[in-house]
Amino acid sequence: MPTHNASNFQDFYQRWTAQQKHHLDDLVAASQSPQRSQNPSYLRDLVKRVVNHYEEYYRNKSHWAKQDVIRMLSPTWTTPLEQAFFWIGGWRPTMAIHLLYSKSGLQLQERIADVAMGLATGDLADLNASQIDQVDKLQRRTTVEEREISEKMAKQQGNMADSDMVELAHELDDNGEKVELVLRQKEEGLERVLRRADELRLRTLKGVINILTPSQSLHFLVAAAELHLRLHDWGKERETKDRDMSTD
Repeated sequence: MPTHNASNFQDFYQRWTAQQKHHLDDLVAASQSPQRSQNPSYLRDLVKRVVNHYEEYYRNKSHWAKQDVIRMLSPTWTTPLEQAFFWIGGWRPTMAIHLLYSKSGLQLQERIADVAMGLATGDLADLNASQIDQVDKLQRRTTVEEREISEKMAKQQGNMADSDMVELAHELDDNGEKVELVLRQKEEGLERVLRRADELRLRTLKGVINILTPSQSLHFLVAAAELHLRLHDWGKERETKDRDMSTD
């Protein structure tokens, strides 16, 4: 059941995103505070709170997908820029690992002198050999499952041209009841694929967190929230520019 008293998923999403901004502020503040950034207990609680927030998102999405899976796959509350990079109604699971490597590389460049001297940085520049090996294994597993889910989605999309659909399209008189029955069967198939995709997204996110230290998790979650929120902002800016140009 949804945890927010929202009339639809769009209402929930707006509230969820607003809360994500607050979490980002907390994460950034912790990363910049020597007292907090060196307190593992505080960091674990903060990371857990943020991960719980992601879990809340997918619980609500699963609930609303049962009501309207088509809208979940083509969300009107996201921008065309965001949708251009979507994979089955959301971010591609392996993107979490690409994000980790990208942020790690950037932080390594910033702290190369400290790393060369063997000093611990406490962030993603500090990934050790064991962690890198675990991330590599996670990436391999995720890539395999991602491919399997993509194939299942391709099968569902191909079913749009099955005999039932072709027969319905050929009939001159629309039988609304029959059309709804056949389309509902298609939607149930799409909902199953979306559920698997969302489960993999959340599992991959938590898999990365489990590999990292609390301090490293903090920096990873900052990067994830920044990318999500900034991409949405950039998409809104483009929409505004497009509207302004169309009215000139």
